Amino acid sequence: MRGFEGVQTAVIHGLLYPVYISFLWACDRSTVELVWGWHTLQGLLQGYAVLALSLLLWKRYVPALLPTAKKQKTEQKGKASLQRLLGYMKPFSGRFAVVFFFVVISSLGEMAIPHYTGKMTDWIMNEDEPEAFNHAITVMTLMTIMSAVCEFVCDLIYNITMSRIHTSIQGLVFQSVLKQDIAFFDKASTGDIVSRITTDTNTMSESLSEKLSLLMWYFMRVIFLFGSMLLLSTRLSIFTALGLPIIWIIPEFSGQFYQKLSVQVQESLAKANDVAMETFSSMKTVRSFANEDGETERYRKCLEDTYALNKVEAAAYAASTWTNSMSSLALKVSILYYGGRLVTGSDVSSGDLVSFVLYELQFTSAVEVLMSYWPHVKKAVGASEKIFEYVDRKPDIPPDGSLTPQSLKGHVQFKNITFAYPKRPDTDVLKNISLELKPGQITALVGPSGSGKSTIVSLLERFYQPQNGEILLDQKPLLEYKDQYLHEKISVVSQEPVLFARSVRENIKYGKENASDEEMRAAAKLANADDFIDNLPKGYDTDAGEKGGQVSGGQKQRIAIARALIQKPQILVLDDATSSLDPESEHRVYSALQKNCTVLLISHRLSGVENADHIIFLQEGQVAEEGNHEELLAKHGFYEEFVNQQNTSIHQSNDEQISIVQH
Repeated sequence: MRGFEGVQTAVIHGLLYPVYISFLWACDRSTVELVWGWHTLQGLLQGYAVLALSLLLWKRYVPALLPTAKKQKTEQKGKASLQRLLGYMKPFSGRFAVVFFFVVISSLGEMAIPHYTGKMTDWIMNEDEPEAFNHAITVMTLMTIMSAVCEFVCDLIYNITMSRIHTSIQGLVFQSVLKQDIAFFDKASTGDIVSRITTDTNTMSESLSEKLSLLMWYFMRVIFLFGSMLLLSTRLSIFTALGLPIIWIIPEFSGQFYQKLSVQVQESLAKANDVAMETFSSMKTVRSFANEDGETERYRKCLEDTYALNKVEAAAYAASTWTNSMSSLALKVSILYYGGRLVTGSDVSSGDLVSFVLYELQFTSAVEVLMSYWPHVKKAVGASEKIFEYVDRKPDIPPDGSLTPQSLKGHVQFKNITFAYPKRPDTDVLKNISLELKPGQITALVGPSGSGKSTIVSLLERFYQPQNGEILLDQKPLLEYKDQYLHEKISVVSQEPVLFARSVRENIKYGKENASDEEMRAAAKLANADDFIDNLPKGYDTDAGEKGGQVSGGQKQRIAIARALIQKPQILVLDDATSSLDPESEHRVYSALQKNCTVLLISHRLSGVENADHIIFLQEGQVAEEGNHEELLAKHGFYEEFVNQQNTSIHQSNDEQISIVQH
C-alpha cells in the first residue's frame, strides 16, 4: 500500500484504539484495563493480534468499497443497466409480489427443524412433556411440506415470468438491429450481431432466471437465519458475524498460491503441446535428419517440467483444502466452546445451543452461496449492457419522409452525386455523377468492376446517403418519400437471389403474403416462370429448398423476378439478374417488363444490354458515354471495346464447345 491509500490505512488504524476507548468512556464503561493493560505480555499479544486481523480485513474488503473515478463510472453504467432490466420486470410486478410472498413463507418454514430440534433436546434432557415430542414432529413435518410446496409454486411462477421477459428482450434487440442503417451491418460482423442477440441474451436470461432466483432465496434465508440466531443468543450471533470474514480470508490467501501454480501448469502443458504440434507438422524434416530421438527428448523434458509443477500444485491444493477445512472447523469449535461457556453460565439452554449450531451451519453455507452467485448476476448485468448498446443505438439515417403519392411515374434523376462508403470515407466511388432513368424505359448500366454500378442501386434504395448532390424521384427529393412506400415501389433482383426454404408460392408472395393466387400467377407469367413451376412435382407448393437449392440457377432468378413483380413496382432493378437465363427467356422477360415499369438493368451480357432504350457506360465512378446501342458503337469508345470483348468471349466459348463435341 503506497501513497494516499497507505497514509489512509495508517491514520485510521492508528486512531482506531483511542476512538474505541473514548467511546467506552463516553458510555460510562470502565477503560482502566484497556488503557493500562499494555504492560503485560497478554495485552500486547492481544493488541497485535487484533491489529493484524483488522489490517487483513481492511486490505481485503475496504478497497472494494472505497469509491474511485473508474469504479464510479462502472457502477453508474451497471446501475443504469440494472434499472433497465427492472423496467422490463415492472409489468409483472404482481407476479413478483406473489413470488416474494412465497419466498418469505418458504424461508420461515425452513426455520422450523432447527428450532424444534433444540426444543426436543431440552425436553429429552429434562424428561418432561412427552406429548410435546410427538407434537413437534408433526409440526416439523407439516412446515417442511408447506415450505416445499411454496418453493415449487414460487419457482414455477418466477421461471415462467423470466422466460417471458427474456423473449420480449430478445425480440426487442432483434427488432432494433433490423432498424439499423446498412452502414452498421458493413462495420459489424454477422457473428457479433448474432452473438449479441442469442449468446448475450441467453447469458443474461440464465443468470437472471437461475442465479438471481437462488440469490433471492438465499438472501431471504440469511435474513431469517441470522434473525433466529439473534433471538437465541445475541453474543453468539455477534461472535459468528465477526468470525466469518476471518475464515474466508485465510483460505483465500492460501488459494492465491494454488491459482498461480495452476496457471504455470497450463503454460507448461501449452509448451509441451507446441513441441508436439511443431514436430508432427514438420515430420518430413524430422525424418530426413533422423532426429526422432532428439524430438522425443525435447518433449520428455517439457513433460518433466510439467510433472514437477504438478507435484507442487498437488501439495498447494492439499494445503488449500486443509486450510478451508481447518478454518471452518475452528469457527465451529469456537462457537461450541463459547456456547458451552454460555450454557454453563445459564445464559442459554442446551437446546438453544443445538438450534444455534444448526442455524449457523445453514447460515454459513447460505452466505457462501450468496458470495459465489453474486458475480454471475453482475455478469448478467454486463451482458445486458452490450445488449442495450444495440437497443439504444440510433440508426444513422435521415428522418423518414411523408410522401406517399397515389401514382408514381418512376422518373429517376441523379444530379451531381458524389459518394464514398463509410468504411472508406477518403475514396469516392461516385464522382459528381448525373444520370436519368426515364419512365417505362429500360436503362442499362455497363462498365468494369468497381465503376459504381451497384453503388447507384444502393443509393436508389436509400441504403446510404450521398455526400454531395441530390436524387429525385418524379421531381421530388428521394428523402421526402416514406421508406415503406419507397421499397414497395422499387424492387431489386440480384445476380444471386436468395430463396427461402419454403414453397415456391411462399417465396413469390414473400413481403406480400396477402396477395391472391391470381396475382401470383400473373407475376410468374411476366417473369416467364409459370410454365416451369407448373411442371414441378407439386407445382407452386414445391419446396424450393435451403437458399433455393432444389431449383436451377435460371429458375431461381425467374422466381426472384416474379417475387419482385408481385409487388407491382414502378421501378425494377435487375442487377445481373438474368445471367442464368437463355437468350430466348431473357428476351421474353425484358419484353414483358418494358410494358409495366421503369427498368434499371445491370448486365455483363450483350444480349440484354443491346436491347435497352438507353445505355450508360460508367468508368471510375463517372459517366464515360451514354446513348443507345447504335449511337455508342458509332463513337468507337469504351462501349465498342466492351462489345468487342463480349463477342470475343462468345466466339471462344463456341470454339471450345465444338472442340469438345469433336473429341
